[in-house]
Amino acid sequence: MDNTRIKLMTDLQRIEKEQYQLREGEQLQDFLTLMLQFIGDPQPELRAKLIFSTFYEWIHEEGRLTEAELRSLLAVLTDEQHLFYHIGSEGDESVFTRAFSVLPIAWIVGRHRKKPFLDQAEFRHLKHSLLRYYKEEKNLRGYLPEGGWAHSAAHGADALEELVQCPESDAALQHEVLAAIQGMLHNGIQIFSEEEDERIASIVDTMMDNDLLPQQEIADWIGGLTHCADLPQSRVPRIARVNSKNFLRSLYFRRGQISRGKVLDAAILAGEAKLNRLARIMIAGEYK
Repeated sequence: MDNTRIKLMTDLQRIEKEQYQLREGEQLQDFLTLMLQFIGDPQPELRAKLIFSTFYEWIHEEGRLTEAELRSLLAVLTDEQHLFYHIGSEGDESVFTRAFSVLPIAWIVGRHRKKPFLDQAEFRHLKHSLLRYYKEEKNLRGYLPEGGWAHSAAHGADALEELVQCPESDAALQHEVLAAIQGMLHNGIQIFSEEEDERIASIVDTMMDNDLLPQQEIADWIGGLTHCADLPQSRVPRIARVNSKNFLRSLYFRRGQISRGKVLDAAILAGEAKLNRLARIMIAGEYK
């Protein structure tokens, strides 16, 4: 396997230098198979630079893959050896496989939303897979000193942002995504520190921009994020409160002075004020 890995690295380095073009006699599928095999490689040079960049160019930028190839690739990426590889584990390297499987899924969903090619059954499988992943991922570390980026919450958010824009995504799906976001913010494990809040906010900002849900429904959901502020102080509600507060700040400042509408602006500001425990203590004169 070491020889296979080294050859793949060498080939991908050469492909990068040659603007992601294959040479005569080389087959795209041969490289895809190997890239899927090593997609969770613990060394960032192969995983986060070479495989990541090649998938991005071939799927997102160049559109090198046919619709049939994208379908086949999506089926593998969402299987138990990729997106759900050791799902639920918290401290091992399996997160690299899951987190770097969801990124090319996001680019495939982006291709589909611009020119739909998935049938109803395939889209249902995609939807359930992404929602399940966001609910069941427990390794929420951002950057690891050994291994580099994992960033599962951010990568998953990229895929969900594409999902909510698909023509098949009705109001029920939008609410399922909002529930998954709340679950991620209130994860009980990790206070996000690698700008995951910005990537998660992009999903809701896209919902607002495209009027995918009525403003009042999003405002009501924002109000629900703040219930953690009413709980007795302990680690789990603190994680929920800090993550939700930072998420609302990211959402509010996303477009500067461009208003989202009075209902949403009021909901975001009220939510942030309730979640900002330090500000409330200082206003009450209890800060020491």
